[in-house]
Amino acid sequence: MIPDLGYFGGACFVAMVTVAIFHFIHKWRNPTCMNGRLPPGSMGLPIIGETIQFFIPTNSLDVPAFLSKRIKKYGPVFRTSLVGRPVVVSADPDFSHYILQQEGRLVEFWYTDSFNKLFGQAGVTAFGLFHKYVRTLVLNKFGPEALKQKLLPELEEMWVQALEDWKARDYVEVKQSLSTMMFDFVAKALFGYEPDKSGEDMSKNLNKFTEGLMSIPLNIPGTSFHRCWQGQKKLLKLIKDAIQERRVHPEKLKGDFLDQMLDDMKQHKFITDNTISFLIFGLLLATVESMSSTITVTIKLLIEHPHVVKELMKEHEEILKNKENQEARITWAEYKSMTFTMQVIQESLRLANIAPGILRRTIKDIEVNGYAVPKGWTIYVAPAAIHLNPETYKDPLSFNPWRWKNLEASATQKNFIPFGGGSRQCAGAEFSKLLLALCIHQLVTKYRWTKVKGGDIIRSPTVSFGNGYFIKVTDK
Repeated sequence: MIPDLGYFGGACFVAMVTVAIFHFIHKWRNPTCMNGRLPPGSMGLPIIGETIQFFIPTNSLDVPAFLSKRIKKYGPVFRTSLVGRPVVVSADPDFSHYILQQEGRLVEFWYTDSFNKLFGQAGVTAFGLFHKYVRTLVLNKFGPEALKQKLLPELEEMWVQALEDWKARDYVEVKQSLSTMMFDFVAKALFGYEPDKSGEDMSKNLNKFTEGLMSIPLNIPGTSFHRCWQGQKKLLKLIKDAIQERRVHPEKLKGDFLDQMLDDMKQHKFITDNTISFLIFGLLLATVESMSSTITVTIKLLIEHPHVVKELMKEHEEILKNKENQEARITWAEYKSMTFTMQVIQESLRLANIAPGILRRTIKDIEVNGYAVPKGWTIYVAPAAIHLNPETYKDPLSFNPWRWKNLEASATQKNFIPFGGGSRQCAGAEFSKLLLALCIHQLVTKYRWTKVKGGDIIRSPTVSFGNGYFIKVTDK
């Protein structure tokens, strides 16, 4: 009998495809490095990697289960694959500190493909080549000198008005109220935003963006990334409209961030309308979402720990007692005297871990603890795992501001990174701490605040409150 060559050829084709698939899966699961041995770990499923496990929510402030399980199994440095990319995760303070000091030499700034797709070339420019320019600009507008000379009284007035508004309501949803307040203030400082003219709460578009930022970049209606994209479009249009208005009406200059960048266009060719739009958008994102979440967590922790509030009241009542005029605004010297308040802020930042991770991409092969990280891989520094390490912080999940009284700066240099590290340490760190300190001052000297409902934390990996967090504010 003559064999059926068509059938035989088809069978060969299927066999070849099967072998190719198995070869691909084997290579995926067992990547190699020419210059050493990779850290231990698992690459998960082809393409998807361990992305699904990474995004499984954790209902606490504890280290996400994805990290804690793998740290226990593989150690503080392990490999995985997230959103289609090979990643080395670091929960090791020494290695993380080393990596954050090596930007431009061994690593470069990096973010997810979702981020890069949303920001495009303007995003690369804003967060890469012209970082020094942006950092100088931010420090000039929001750094310690600007805070002392101008922003301190403005920030305090913002809190005075906000808390009076909260007191007039039956209850408030803290996170969204803070997002709206922060967006209105920061957007006004950046590009003269006037909330009364917008017709909607624009801070909600930032929230949509944050939710989709670390998702798989599929721009399909109904997906997190699509909602993220739509939210970004609205905000970028708002900023671009402000740019055009300044050009049409130069007499309306406000001396703000936007005016400065428009003026700098004359000297720096890298500044374009796109660059300005994405930079302002990035600053809004970095400030509004992170600070509204951090302050919400802080308020929740204070409600749950009245003995901490009692100690705060002592410190702030002493500040009022020493004032000639108790109605006078807080001075910079008084802010700097808030020792226990700063311990509360540091402890809140340590526990909140609002930033899900710090990402860098290797530009050379790197050796770490006998392992190698290949060029082109992403390194994911996990602040939560570093901040909640029991070897550094005794009983790490307890809210204990007093721990900072006995911790030397050298002990936390590598173990406390709420504002990043290396050359990219957040230029708005002092702004953030002042914002929290002024919030605490107003709360403990004038008001009582109690939980109404909600407050269940969801970390996925960003922090959110699934059912909101509602409180009632009354006079003290």
